[in-house]
Amino acid sequence: MSDLAVNIGNVRLKNPVMVASGCFGVGREYGELFDLSFLGGIVTKTVTLEPREGNLPPRVWETPAGMLNSIGLANPGISAFIETEIPFFRELDCAKIISIAGKNFGEFVEIIKKIDALDCIDAIEINVSCPNVEEGGLAFGTSPETVSGLVSTVRKITEKPLWVKLTPNVTDIAEIGRSAVDAGADALCAINTLSAMEIDIGRRVSRLGNITGGLSGAAIRPVALAKVFALHRALPDVPVVGIGGITEAGDAIAHMLAGASAVQVGSGIFRSPHLPIEVVVGIDQYCEFYDFPRAEDLTGALNIEE
Repeated sequence: MSDLAVNIGNVRLKNPVMVASGCFGVGREYGELFDLSFLGGIVTKTVTLEPREGNLPPRVWETPAGMLNSIGLANPGISAFIETEIPFFRELDCAKIISIAGKNFGEFVEIIKKIDALDCIDAIEINVSCPNVEEGGLAFGTSPETVSGLVSTVRKITEKPLWVKLTPNVTDIAEIGRSAVDAGADALCAINTLSAMEIDIGRRVSRLGNITGGLSGAAIRPVALAKVFALHRALPDVPVVGIGGITEAGDAIAHMLAGASAVQVGSGIFRSPHLPIEVVVGIDQYCEFYDFPRAEDLTGALNIEE
């Protein structure tokens, strides 16, 4: 067996496979299907300062190669989350990452103040795809200046590792990533969902209650790989977590060859709940077959002739 352990900055993962925010809760239900200690880490569903009911239904629509979602960050709020979910979450034998979002800088600050007191949280994933209500509703992650301002603001109040989850809906993701790192981010996660929609032509209405949503699944893998590659090429010393379109081990390996230090498995879990474990096994088999003594040796190992 190869050495599967990898480092995302100061966070040590027993293997490079995590589950993505919004697809796994805190693992409570999936723990009935397999041993959660086999995972490298779990990223919680995104939590906000106050409770959110989310968007109007329908919230999910299957596409030929993935799914649309428009959940609207439905969650109980950080205080209730800490009370109800952290007692279970803290006992898990894997890295524990909490995903957060806010309407403005102040909300991010208040959330992180509450998280900072939790010794069981290994890292904070900042979801910058949510709208900044103080800037006309534009997503935080579409502006280098806004990302820089947000990260530098929260960096001052916590020493916990900060991972910034980037939106692909930008012209230059490397520029956004650099602004996050320069402001104090420890790692970059790419990508979040692609803006998308589907239409019922018979009724002439959107398939989603919120009209548009986010596309995930196999269809976005080529986009995700290109974004991971761009980030790694521009910022080779910065850990990148690859997300998007992972439906089998080979997809995760492709993310790592493109430059990811680890991966997050997302909506593919809905089709195959054991997918994260299958990916761990597949990475190990690949490393042994191709003589990679360590999983971390896969990062950026793409053969390129220039």
